[in-house]
Amino acid sequence: MNRQRIVKIILLLFFVGSVFLGFIEYYYNPKHAPDSFGKKHTNAMHTEITSSVKSGENLFSIFKKYNLRIKDCLMVREASANIHKLRELKPEQPYKIVIDDNKQIESFAYWINDDSILRVNRTETGFLAKKVDVNYEKRILCIGGTIQDNLISSIGEGRENLMLALQLSDIFAWDIDFTTDLRDNDTFKIIAEGLYLDGELKKYGNIFSAEFINNGESHHAYKFERDGKTEYFDDKGRSLRKAFLKAPLSFRRISSAFSNRRFHPILKIYRPHHGLDYAASAGTPVSAVGDGKIVFSGYKGGYGKLIIIRHLNGWKTYYGHLSKIEKNIRKGRKVEQNQVIGYVGATGMAKGPHLHYEIRISNKPVNPLVVKLPKGESIPKTLMAEFKQFKNQMDSRLASITPSTFAFDKKGEYGNL
Repeated sequence: MNRQRIVKIILLLFFVGSVFLGFIEYYYNPKHAPDSFGKKHTNAMHTEITSSVKSGENLFSIFKKYNLRIKDCLMVREASANIHKLRELKPEQPYKIVIDDNKQIESFAYWINDDSILRVNRTETGFLAKKVDVNYEKRILCIGGTIQDNLISSIGEGRENLMLALQLSDIFAWDIDFTTDLRDNDTFKIIAEGLYLDGELKKYGNIFSAEFINNGESHHAYKFERDGKTEYFDDKGRSLRKAFLKAPLSFRRISSAFSNRRFHPILKIYRPHHGLDYAASAGTPVSAVGDGKIVFSGYKGGYGKLIIIRHLNGWKTYYGHLSKIEKNIRKGRKVEQNQVIGYVGATGMAKGPHLHYEIRISNKPVNPLVVKLPKGESIPKTLMAEFKQFKNQMDSRLASITPSTFAFDKKGEYGNL
């Protein structure tokens, strides 16, 4: 075999080998190998962009900021239109974009809220979007604290602690007015669900049980299901949900108390003040303290914008000086307890924004701070044994909490109740 022929054979083998290796590289490249769902995998050169939405940003501006393909932006938005519209993104919500080495979008994830994520993945035929639940790790937390000034500051900083304070105040709203009743050195204990992501506490879930000692008086709450509905009951098995809330808005200061002789700041005369004035910022939501029917909604003299609700047994509640009345709050309409009916303002004879609140029984004004509110229903006898078993379990946990454990170990406990 002459030298020329040998060279030709070597060149042919080299060419065939190159083609074969090229085919293997292409076929086994994960970027080109679709899985059973038709999605493309990003290769080793993929890049993750993780950030959160800034004020004023939208999907287009985010794609433009990272020099991504506008065609991909339009396709991502179109794919998610029937699941979650991306025309308006909420500031501070996280997102993650995965791109390949050609800046082609492989996937887009957007945290819709604390519980749901929008995921958009590239497939062989375009983009596929779906909404998935955030997979939190649940832990049971035991929390204790002492009141110094107010509930919110005593529980601590951060959005999750604010929401825990609001949840606790809602549970005891029928027995404790967190505006007027709190005293320094009051104590609270809470057994709650902690929701964790990547080992970090993100928010609190349900409160299973709580104890609040207010001015020396103990209040207990136990979460229990009755007739298909979950409610909170006291240590005797009586529902904490009474016919009336103790206050129509949360965490506000009483600027003027119930009085038969008060100096009016505008009229400059002494006259009765048969209600409470809650100082609050303009626009603060005002809630109905109980179920009832609207008997007046509009403007009325010194009250300004006023709502009057008639309840059972001849009770009426008044909400005055409102800046705005909800559009569906009209005469003859029914409202439910804790339903927002209007917003704090300074209409009528008011020097500044506040809510004027009255209770009248058979048209006679009574002091909201001292009137005895109607009680709620109790757990039926058929469920009392089950309730007591749960109560004893919670009491054992509550007894282990000391007020100083507010600076608690957020690792919590594992397991179910």
